Amino acid sequence: GSVKAGKMPEGEKMRQCKQEEEQQQKEEEREGLIEFYSSYQELFQFFCSNTTIHGAIRLVCSKKNKMKTAFWSVLFFLTFGLMYWQFGILYREYFSYPVNLNLNLNSDRLTFPAVTLCTLNPYRYSAIRKQLDNLDQITHQTLLDLYDYNMSLPQRDWSTSSTQRRSSRSLLHHVQRHPLRRQKRDNLVNLPENSPSVDKNDWKIGFVLCSENNDCFHQAYSSGVDAVREWYSFHYINILAQVPDAKALDESDFENFIYACRFNEATCDKANYTHFHHPLYGNCYTFNDNSSSLWTSSLPGINNGLSLVVRTEQNDFIPLLSTVTGARVMVHDQNEPAFMDDGGFNVRPGIETSISMRKEMTVRLGGSYSDCTEDGSDVPVQNLYSSRYTEQVCIRSCFQLNMVERCGCAYYFYPLPDGAEYCDYIKHTAWGYCYYKLLAEFKADVLGCFRKCRKPCKMTEYQLSAGYSRWPSAVSEDWVFYMLSQQNKYNITSKRNGVAKVNIFFEEWNYKTNGESPAFTVVTLLSQLGNQWSLWFGSSVLSVMELAELVLDFIAITFILAFRWFRSRQKLSPPGPPLNSQDNAAFQDEAPALSAPHRFTVEAVVTTLPSYNSLEPRGASRDGEVGHE
Repeated sequence: GSVKAGKMPEGEKMRQCKQEEEQQQKEEEREGLIEFYSSYQELFQFFCSNTTIHGAIRLVCSKKNKMKTAFWSVLFFLTFGLMYWQFGILYREYFSYPVNLNLNLNSDRLTFPAVTLCTLNPYRYSAIRKQLDNLDQITHQTLLDLYDYNMSLPQRDWSTSSTQRRSSRSLLHHVQRHPLRRQKRDNLVNLPENSPSVDKNDWKIGFVLCSENNDCFHQAYSSGVDAVREWYSFHYINILAQVPDAKALDESDFENFIYACRFNEATCDKANYTHFHHPLYGNCYTFNDNSSSLWTSSLPGINNGLSLVVRTEQNDFIPLLSTVTGARVMVHDQNEPAFMDDGGFNVRPGIETSISMRKEMTVRLGGSYSDCTEDGSDVPVQNLYSSRYTEQVCIRSCFQLNMVERCGCAYYFYPLPDGAEYCDYIKHTAWGYCYYKLLAEFKADVLGCFRKCRKPCKMTEYQLSAGYSRWPSAVSEDWVFYMLSQQNKYNITSKRNGVAKVNIFFEEWNYKTNGESPAFTVVTLLSQLGNQWSLWFGSSVLSVMELAELVLDFIAITFILAFRWFRSRQKLSPPGPPLNSQDNAAFQDEAPALSAPHRFTVEAVVTTLPSYNSLEPRGASRDGEVGHE
């Protein structure tokens, strides 16, 4: 059969080849649903000839000039790289989540803030009066030994019972464990005490604190006043902590401290304030903290705010705790604790202090734009205060929780966690040593409280400005003091130093809102990317789709060529073992199915057909070979 096929006439063979060539050209010209290219060169040539990206056509038009082709190739890919470098800058800016600050001025009737006023007169509770008197006696002797200062003490009934004498001996024992001492400065440690080079100013004063293992350190201060006050405060806190539920004691006398209270020209009453006691600032009164009936300013100005006349005489005070005369005022938002150390300021006796307020709100973007918190629920610190979350609430709660964990007891100035008790050196001998060591770590942020406690996303602040004037004036003080003596039993000898007036009001109804908005949104990003694309290639979104099509076609051709290479390797593989009759019959049944891939492979391999002249000698040689066979 093969011999007969070899003796086919030359004309018949040429006609058959022409028919196959025409059929192949028709198949190539026929447009399919998906276009595939026979090579990478054909793909890139078609893309550069038909794309709308500027500069790509130059790669095809100048292919006969290698220098131009190289120049345009380098320029094209350099421009492409620069564009994507700009893309990287834009993406980096987008994922940094920048914000714009929006400043808005609003005008409306304003809710009056809460105002806390403290007496600056730490109170001698009757429950601890004897212990404080004993502490005053010990302090008197200590100052006499250190400074030869004979501190005057108020007249007391020093007769004591056996129980009180035991309490006094116990207090003396603990004070002797934490004595107030002088210490030479670091550069004079090696000099003897009686050296003429050592002056009184070359000494530091402080008190000694020891751990349970007798590891002691000297808590020193550069100022003797600060050292004595801190040492006295340390023992005062221990006395307070020994009284069960000392913070619930209420021995306040509102009428004896607040002589006059008016808001919006209306008189205040007990329903408008709440009371608490601060260990250092004495009796404190918070006005307008009742969320059910808050004050609203009808108009701005001094006559439409809160006006108070307060008594500033220090009666039955503790001189080593309070070294100033007057009152302390703080303006804060409702449902926020009054941290008098942070935001308060003092009111001078004999002075009318007029405080004007401007409200300012800050609204931050949360999520990826900042690390603010909405309500503190996502902050890993338990809120120990019965108020909403603020940064200072979180910081103080964090310190208190670390205090309980490290020292085994709680610091008296902060709320008490569940299951804990306040520190005193009867139950917790070395708590002072632990506290001051922990305080040093807290200030250095070793505890991480400043990192854990984030700012709230929404907060309200009040910008204050104060003015001062003499009150009452020289021409009016007689009748003012007379009326106070008649109405409030005001019988102070130094009248001018025993009373002060405070006015707190809104300066205007306008209040400022500082808001944040995203500076780089998805729309902005797409716009900037489009600008860069147009700048470097002068093209549009459709040009991007053309580039995406090029990538997909490149991947498709890669798979096709890989498939053809795999099929060709299968054909070149060595034959297997001889087939039996059943396998031969199965192979013949499968032969039609294999004809299609074989034809696909041949079409891909044949690129040009031989000419007529080239076919003739080959045919002759083949005939000769066949005839020879």
